[in-house]
Amino acid sequence: MGWGDLGALGEPSKETPNLDQMAAEGMLFLDFYTASPLCSPSRAALLTGRLPVRNGFYTTNGHARNAYTPQDIVGGIPDSELLLPELLKKAGYTNKIIGKWHLGHRPQFHPLRHGFHEWFGSPNCHFGPYDSRERPNIPVYRDWEMVGRYYEDFKIDLKTGEANLTQLYLQEALDFISKQHASQQPFFLYWAIDATHAPVYASKQFLGTSQRGLYGDAVREIDDSVGKILKHLQQLGIGEKTLVFFTSDNGAALISAPKQGGSNGPFLCGKQTTFEGGMRAPAIAWWPGHIPAGGVSHQLGSVMDLFSTSLSLAGLQPPSDRQIDGIDLLPVMLQGKLIDRPIFYYRGNELMAVRAGLYKAHYWTWSNSWEEHSKGIDFCPGQSVAGVTTHTQEEHTCLPLLFHLGRDPGEKYPLSFSSEEYQRAVEHLSGLAQQHKATLVPGQPQLNVCDPAVMNWSPPGCEKLGKCLKAPESDPQKCSWPH
Repeated sequence: MGWGDLGALGEPSKETPNLDQMAAEGMLFLDFYTASPLCSPSRAALLTGRLPVRNGFYTTNGHARNAYTPQDIVGGIPDSELLLPELLKKAGYTNKIIGKWHLGHRPQFHPLRHGFHEWFGSPNCHFGPYDSRERPNIPVYRDWEMVGRYYEDFKIDLKTGEANLTQLYLQEALDFISKQHASQQPFFLYWAIDATHAPVYASKQFLGTSQRGLYGDAVREIDDSVGKILKHLQQLGIGEKTLVFFTSDNGAALISAPKQGGSNGPFLCGKQTTFEGGMRAPAIAWWPGHIPAGGVSHQLGSVMDLFSTSLSLAGLQPPSDRQIDGIDLLPVMLQGKLIDRPIFYYRGNELMAVRAGLYKAHYWTWSNSWEEHSKGIDFCPGQSVAGVTTHTQEEHTCLPLLFHLGRDPGEKYPLSFSSEEYQRAVEHLSGLAQQHKATLVPGQPQLNVCDPAVMNWSPPGCEKLGKCLKAPESDPQKCSWPH
């Protein structure tokens, strides 16, 4: 979902009443960021509290290339990384993931090997359907074993967009919360639904109910589900004991709009880019009785902060043997404080931009290549800005493009190189960038190698279902990442 998909953030159809109410009862973050303009790296960053370039969720196959975990990816989350559920597990928490994992699908990357006790969902996105010869359909897991495959056992109608997955994921969440309440055990629930990811889907009762087509239908169903989860917590009497945080893993995919993509509000471009529309995310914190209602924060926040904040809530300290990029947001949520910190905008292996305060400096700009753009792949539809939204990788390390996001949230008017304001801000931002790079130790890149033999041919449990498929011969190659 995009920043502009919430009524509380100005979406004119006002079709997110539950999320808007969540914001009214809690705190709305206006300057909250993903760790990458793409799904897998952001999710890895959320669960490790570390930039993707540190935890290995990037590629060196090309400069500044976005990469994720398709079916044929060989890599995944390294054992050397400590995930939030691993640490919470030691503190007595029961941890469940519902929905898309996206941190690798080979056995060593299974979420139950990385701190989760339960899982209902899939290792990859719901692309398909496939013919089971060149590639298999994506499996859906319950805990250690698959219980079916997308399009075969878990139907998605690409013509109508009908699928019941969000309702299944909602019921899983409600049941898990009820079970944990009955057992009086603390819990961590990672509800990672993907209905707004193309191909977008919604349940039958939500189809045709929004003013924004199928994408709007999916948003309405997510909104309704969030409302039911919050209501369930209140009915069980544990709302005041539970912090709920709603956010996204990247900006809305404008390439899929209008039917399959959302809104990034006033911001430039969308998913896949390091302009504001690619990484500024909706974010709401809800904790009745603790977070003052109606709060609006301009704190520069990141999905990585959820790692440190969750550990703080559990009375735990972040691991001291590695660099943690996330900060504890509890002083922001509970006391309205502002913490001085920069935001680093990475695209693959390149630091593209840095923000501090209201200033943002671009050291590299690139939307996508002319070759891809000529095929109709446009990450900035209708938003071309001369010298900014480039189709070649443009380096600005000597004279960064500087924007004041308070006066110019759409990044349309770079400040004059000769102005005192420019000189002062760039000196500060470039100092932050140099300091960051001086201490950076990149992790081993996990998203370099693809091999058709590692796809989901015969996941655990396929024998019981009669759904095991023969894998082809191993043929590892460099993954192709065009963006």
